[in-house]
Amino acid sequence: MSGFLGVPVGAAYHLVSALTSLLTPVAGGLAAVAAIVLFTAAVRLLLSPLSLRALRGQAAMARLMPQVQALRTRYSRQPERFKRELSALYQREGVGPFAGLLPVLAQWPFLSVTYLLFRSATVDGTRNHLLSDGLFGVPLGAHWLSGAGLFSVHDAVFVAILAILAALCWLSARLAKRSAPGAAATAGTGTTRRAGRVPGAPAGAANSKKPRGAGAPPARRGGLDPAEALADSKAPGVLAKVLPYVTVVIAAFAPLAAAIYLLTSVTWSFAERRLFLRRAAWAAGARVPGAR
Repeated sequence: MSGFLGVPVGAAYHLVSALTSLLTPVAGGLAAVAAIVLFTAAVRLLLSPLSLRALRGQAAMARLMPQVQALRTRYSRQPERFKRELSALYQREGVGPFAGLLPVLAQWPFLSVTYLLFRSATVDGTRNHLLSDGLFGVPLGAHWLSGAGLFSVHDAVFVAILAILAALCWLSARLAKRSAPGAAATAGTGTTRRAGRVPGAPAGAANSKKPRGAGAPPARRGGLDPAEALADSKAPGVLAKVLPYVTVVIAAFAPLAAAIYLLTSVTWSFAERRLFLRRAAWAAGARVPGAR
């Protein structure tokens, strides 16, 4: 392979080939698959500082949600002022609303190299021997839709990988919901909403009838766009829930080797986020006097 990505693809080929040779006495026919898993783990370990920074940024966003809501209420009729104050708040805290996208973007070159590696018949002018390896007889360069037909080993391998990947994405989405920026605000206002009254309002205010539209401020030119306000608070959380499922779509059309890469990467992300939340919960409990 030649071109801009020829050098990284060649380097990845030699690395995976060396790992395959090293693991063959132990893993046998699954040595190439194990090499891809180790290669993916090495990439994720290399990117772990970015992932940790993103997780801390998401936790900080959740912690700042009460202040964001206060700014939105205070400057509801001054959208430009609201944007400036919101940017100043994020800058002071050193966070951003899309911090969670950084690890995804950083992984994309590695996934692209893996994809091209198992799409190239030759690498550095020699035959790509990795294409002859496989998982239960399915070549690592094969695609799901290139199988022999329904109920074949080829389809069974891909369906199993996609099913496990979808389950991990669902679990990852649930964890992301717990640490999403809107989670803290929702938890803090849940009791008030269930009670049916606004904090500071008279006791009978919840039962009083109001004309339609009386509960919202009148629309004025230059007021804050509701869609923009919603996006400011929920867009990162929505992306965090949607993005994991994109990997399932990519794996369905990618070579088997890339699907294995994605499965390993999503498993790593899930374990990483779960460990981070456990440590954060433990640290929060340790700071509370008398907490166990």
